[in-house]
Amino acid sequence: MPPPAPLLLVLDGNSLVHRAYHAAAMDGLLDRAGRPVWALRGLIGYIARAAAHLRPAAVVVGFDCPEDSARRTDFPAYKAQRPVKSADLAEQIAGAPELLSAAGICTVVPPSYEADDVLASSAELARGQGWRSVLMTSDRDAFALIDDTTSVLRVRNGGFDEAVLVDQAGLVALYGIQSWQYRDYAALRGDPSDNLPGVRRFGSARAARLLAAFGTVEAAWAAIDNGDASSVREAVGAQAAEQLAAPATREIVERNRRLMRMRADLPMPDLSAARLPLRRSVIRWALRGRGIHLGPSLWALTGEPVPAGAEDLTPELRPWVFRRGLSGPREPTPGQLSLF
Repeated sequence: MPPPAPLLLVLDGNSLVHRAYHAAAMDGLLDRAGRPVWALRGLIGYIARAAAHLRPAAVVVGFDCPEDSARRTDFPAYKAQRPVKSADLAEQIAGAPELLSAAGICTVVPPSYEADDVLASSAELARGQGWRSVLMTSDRDAFALIDDTTSVLRVRNGGFDEAVLVDQAGLVALYGIQSWQYRDYAALRGDPSDNLPGVRRFGSARAARLLAAFGTVEAAWAAIDNGDASSVREAVGAQAAEQLAAPATREIVERNRRLMRMRADLPMPDLSAARLPLRRSVIRWALRGRGIHLGPSLWALTGEPVPAGAEDLTPELRPWVFRRGLSGPREPTPGQLSLF
């Protein structure tokens, strides 16, 4: 049997810095200059732990462009409802790409685009070169990128220990849809975190029922346009079918799909620039400059042997176990699905 294809680990830097910031805010770790570093330390910890468990051949970390947003130019209300970031969070997000680059970690900040687009473009690059990829993020939008070579490691409340690895079969079991249907599903449901309202009367369950019956929103619209609205009413109910037929609904869905679509064609560094191992002296020098000391936990990034006593940090992946009798698709409860 041939060895498995090499694995590219791609991380959404913005979402993971946010997670680390809130998880360790009570610690309030500062460097010698009095600058906050607890979220940066948490981000490095995420990268190191994911590398220890997944053993990737290369690592890329993407960040949102801090100056411009193509999506906000298209739709000025995009993310407009989000509160202004606290100064200590904003400072750590701004400093993360420089710190990772200094440590030798391949870091991409695309002009006008976001970390999500780095995930999509990295997955496309890996696929084209015969690699597999795992996309690590707390954002469900990445589920649209899942295929037979691409999985999503989703970080939830509880941090890395509550992360779940979602592949094609897992997505179907969790939401009742295929990855190629996920953008329609999300467009119908909407995304309040990005200030993208969905279609009235379409929550997660009803969106999944529509897509199970028709495959795509276009197919449901075609049924309505061809005089077969009864099949749509049968799938989602009379009121939701009437809402789906409204001209304004088509504008909402088309806008959401356009803004949710992740670009897979951004210029990306060659995979050789993202290869592990990193030089231990370089990564430790960069981290020490910000008062971050992670010691032996960096072993998977630096290509060193598993530290003595740490063998139990990399157990085999356990299969997913779903509770039966739940009504409709829903998020797993903590401990119900576990990566490790």
